[in-house]
Amino acid sequence: MLISVNKDVENVDFEKLITLATNTLQETSTKQNDRYLTLLGNRLEDEVYDVMCSCAQNTPFEGTIELVSGQKFPDIIANNYYGVEVKSTKQNHWKTTGNSVLESTRVEDIQRIYMLFGKIHNPIEFKCRLYQDCLYDVLVTHSPRYAIDMDLNIGETIFDKVGIEYDIIRQSQNPIKPFKDYYRSKLSKGQELWWLENEEYKPDAIIFKLWKSLSKEERDNIRILGYVYFPEVIRRQSPNKYDNFVLWLSVKQRIICTSVRDVFSAGGKENIEIVPNVLLKSVPKSIIKLLKQVDLIVNEFASISIDTFNETWKTDYSTKKEISEIWINNVVESASTDYNFKTFNFKKWLSDKLSAATNTVSIIIAVMWVIGKLYFN
Repeated sequence: MLISVNKDVENVDFEKLITLATNTLQETSTKQNDRYLTLLGNRLEDEVYDVMCSCAQNTPFEGTIELVSGQKFPDIIANNYYGVEVKSTKQNHWKTTGNSVLESTRVEDIQRIYMLFGKIHNPIEFKCRLYQDCLYDVLVTHSPRYAIDMDLNIGETIFDKVGIEYDIIRQSQNPIKPFKDYYRSKLSKGQELWWLENEEYKPDAIIFKLWKSLSKEERDNIRILGYVYFPEVIRRQSPNKYDNFVLWLSVKQRIICTSVRDVFSAGGKENIEIVPNVLLKSVPKSIIKLLKQVDLIVNEFASISIDTFNETWKTDYSTKKEISEIWINNVVESASTDYNFKTFNFKKWLSDKLSAATNTVSIIIAVMWVIGKLYFN
C-alpha cells in the first residue's frame, strides 16, 4: 500500500498523477516487455510504487508516497482521501474478481478510489478508471465480491442495476443487503441465493451434512423451525409443500435430506387430549407432531425477528402482528386440509398459545434490559 500525507491536494492533481503513472507504465512495458510479463500481484504493486514515486516529482505528492505491506484496501492511498487499487491478469481481457463487498479491510478515511489494471499479456496494456465505474456484478467465492470490467460502459455498473450509489452502499451497516434484494427480485420460483449473511463466511460454511447424520436434538430443532417458517408442510396431498423447506434446509442450514416427507409425515392416526376434557380423535400423525411440539414452536416463533421472517418468506411486513396473523392462518388452513377440527376452535387455541409465548419473550427481554442497566450503570 502507498501512502501520501498531504491532505489538501485537489482531485484534478491526483488524477493527473495517476494518469501520468498509467501512461508511464504503458510506455515502459513496451520497452521492457519481457520483464513486465513477469509482473503480477505484489510485483506489479512494487512497480506501480516505483513509477508513482518518479511521477510524483515536482508535484504536491513528491516525497509523500510510501509502500506498505499487508492485506489492505486499496493498495495505494494518498492525501488520506484518495486511493488506487492495483489489479492484474495474464489473460487477454479486462475482467477479474475484485474486492469484498463488505470492504472490511478498507483503509480509514479513504473516500475516492481508482482502479489501475494491468493486462499482463501480449500486448501488455494498462488502464485506470474510477473504482465504482468498473464494477459490473457481485460474485461469490468465500464471500460476496465485486466483479471488475475495465471496459464497462457508463450506466451499466452493478450500482446502476441496484439503483443505489456505491458510496451509500459501502457506508451502510449492511452493504450486502441491496445486492441480496436485487438478486432475490430476479429469482424464479424454486430458486434461492446461497450467500445470505452479512459477514465473511466461517470455515464450516462449505460443509454440508446429511439429515441422517444429525443428532435427535438437531433434527427436532430443524423440524420446529420448519413448522415456524413453512407451515404448508402439514398440508395434505400438496405436491409442492416441501419445496420452500428443502431450499431453506440446503441453503441456510447446509443440510441434505433425501426423504423430506419423513421429517414431518408419518403413517396412522392418533387421539390427543389437546386441552383438558377435549379429545381430538383420529388425528393424522403429521398434525400430531405439530400439536405435541406446539409450545416449542410458538416460543421459537416469538423469538425470531421481523427481518428474518421477511427474508425467509420474501415479504415486507413491518410488524410482528402481521406476521403472526399470516402464520396462524397458514397453519390453520394447512392443518384443515387433512383434519376436521369440528367444534374445536383450533385458530383461537393456536392464537392463545402464540400470544402467551410472545408475552413471555417480551418479559424476558424487559428483565434482561433492566439487569443490563443495573449492571453496566
